[in-house]
Amino acid sequence: MHFHGKNHVGTNGIFPAYGCSMPPTPSLLLIDDSSGERELFREALLRTELEVMLFAEQDAEAALRFLLHRASLGVPPSVVLLDWHLRRWGGQEFLRQLRAHPSIATTPVVVLSTSDSVVDVSAAYANGANAYVVKPNTFDELVRCIHTMCRFWVSCNVSPRLVEESRC
Repeated sequence: MHFHGKNHVGTNGIFPAYGCSMPPTPSLLLIDDSSGERELFREALLRTELEVMLFAEQDAEAALRFLLHRASLGVPPSVVLLDWHLRRWGGQEFLRQLRAHPSIATTPVVVLSTSDSVVDVSAAYANGANAYVVKPNTFDELVRCIHTMCRFWVSCNVSPRLVEESRC
């Protein structure tokens, strides 16, 4: 499932080929097993009016396959937004699996959770999360939070992949 930040919704799962002169639209991968949370996130991202493509998966195994596929195409997402308490694989197992694959190991991961438990926060960082964000309480706070995260991870952050590409 993927959504574009400017209301363009793709449904066929086919990704456009990008030529060398035009970089792909920055993208996020949201992993959350709640359809309501995914929809709320999509609505909040639309409200930011940022040009960011949103992909969403409901379980970590499907998300890992998606990331490996996107990496093979040379267009991985700018950041993964991970719900820590997924039903099948939890966030901890997802991070272990992600960090074990060289082609996607450096993908930034921001954990989004309703939990502010020291145990959860510590486990997330110990397993390779780049950031941990407690989900905001209101929709307006969520919009501001998403805007801030996107501005940093999409516009400001320099990933090892981008450094490698600039050397070519």
